[in-house]
Amino acid sequence: MIKYLHQIWQSKQLRKKILYTVFILLIFRLAAHITVPGVNLAALENIFQQNDLLGVFSAMTGGSMERFSIVLMGLSPYINASIILQLMTVVIPKLENLSKEGMEGRRKINQYTRLLTIPFALLQSYGMLILLNQSAGAGGVALIPDVTDFKVVLPIMIIVTAGSLLLMWMGEQITENGIGNGISLLIFAGIITEMPTIVGRMLGIAQGGDTTKLTYFVAFVILTIIMLMFVVIVTEGQRNIPITYATRATGGKVEKAGLPIRVNQAGMIPIIFAISMMTFPTVVAQFFKASTSTKLQSLADFMLRWFNATNPSYFYIVFYFILIVAFSYFYVSVTFNPEQIAENIQKRGGFIPGIRPGSQTADFLAKVSSHLDLFGGVFLGIIAIIPILFTKYTTLSSSDLIISGSGLIIVVGVVLELIRQINSQLVMHDYDKLY
Repeated sequence: MIKYLHQIWQSKQLRKKILYTVFILLIFRLAAHITVPGVNLAALENIFQQNDLLGVFSAMTGGSMERFSIVLMGLSPYINASIILQLMTVVIPKLENLSKEGMEGRRKINQYTRLLTIPFALLQSYGMLILLNQSAGAGGVALIPDVTDFKVVLPIMIIVTAGSLLLMWMGEQITENGIGNGISLLIFAGIITEMPTIVGRMLGIAQGGDTTKLTYFVAFVILTIIMLMFVVIVTEGQRNIPITYATRATGGKVEKAGLPIRVNQAGMIPIIFAISMMTFPTVVAQFFKASTSTKLQSLADFMLRWFNATNPSYFYIVFYFILIVAFSYFYVSVTFNPEQIAENIQKRGGFIPGIRPGSQTADFLAKVSSHLDLFGGVFLGIIAIIPILFTKYTTLSSSDLIISGSGLIIVVGVVLELIRQINSQLVMHDYDKLY
C-alpha cells in the first residue's frame, strides 16, 4: 500500500490532479457550512429532530440541508436533468443524432443539461422551501418569516440555485483538470463527511447509558461491511459474450474478442428514480394537509400513512423494491440497444459462435441483458431495503445509520472508478518514462 502511494506521489501530473481535486472538495465542504441568510436555525434544528427522512437527504448532501447552506439542493437538480435528457435522447431524434456525433455531440448535450439544470434547481428549491417551512410551522415556529412573500422567497431560491450551479461547475472542473468523475466525487464526499458525525453521536448516546442503541449500531456496521463485499463483487461482475471476427484485413485469420455486459448495468439510477417516486406522495401530502377540504386532508393522511419513510409499512418496503426492479429494466431498455449492437457486430464481420448474425444475435443479447437485469435489479432492491428493515425492527432511526443502501452503492462505484482512473494515469506515467 505504501509503495502504491509512493508511486502515485512520484507522478508529477497525477500528483497535481489529486491536489487540485482535494482543493475543490475543500471548497465544497466550506460552501456546505455557509448558511443562507434569513433562516431560523432553531426551527430548522427542530425539523430534523422530528423528520428522519430529511436527515437521510441531508446526509446525502454532506449535511448542507441540515445547515440550510447555499448548496442546500446539492447536485440533485443536475442529476435529474442528466437523467431526463438521457431518456429524451431515445425519444427525440435530434438528440439521438447528437449522441452519435462523438465528442462535439456530447458537448452540446452537456450544454443542454446545464441549461435544464437551472429551471430544475429553481423549482426544487421552491418546493423544498415550502416543505421545510410547513414542517417547521407544525412545530409552532416559522423557518422563513413570510414564505408567501415572493420578495423574501425569490432571493433564497436564487442563492440555492446558484449553489447547485456552483457544485455543477466544481464537478466539471474535477473531471477536466482533476482526477476525473467530478460529479460522483462530490456526492461521495458529501456521504463520507457525515459518517464521523453519526459515529460521534452514537458514542455520545452510549455514554448517556443507551448501550442497546450502540449494540444495534455496531451490528449494522458489521452488516454494512458484509454488504460492501457483495456490492463490490456485483459491481465488478459481468458476462463476457465471445465474438469472432473474420475479415479480409486480417488475411482471412480469425480474431476473437468479447462483449462485456455488466450484471448491474443501471448503476444506482433505479434507486434514484424509486426514491423520487416514493417521496413524491409525501411532498404532495404536505400541501394537502394544509387544505381546508376534508377530502384532501383524508387523502393526505392516507399517503402519509402508506408512504411514511420514517416508519415504513410492509406496503412501502414491497412497493419500493418493485419500483427499483422495474426501473432497472426501464433504464437498461433505454440505454442498451441490442439491435444496434448486433448491427455493429455484423458490419465489422463478426458473429457470436452458435448464433446467426442479425436478428438472432439481437434476440440473444436482449435475452442475456434481461436475465442480468433481473439479477441486478433484485440485488439493488435488496441492498436498498436492508437498512429500512433494520430501522423497522431495531431502535435505530434512518439518520442513525452510518450509510444508506443507495449511499453504499455510490461509494463503491466511485472508489472503484477512482482506482481505475489512478491506475490508468500510472500506466501513462510509466509509459512516458520509457519513451
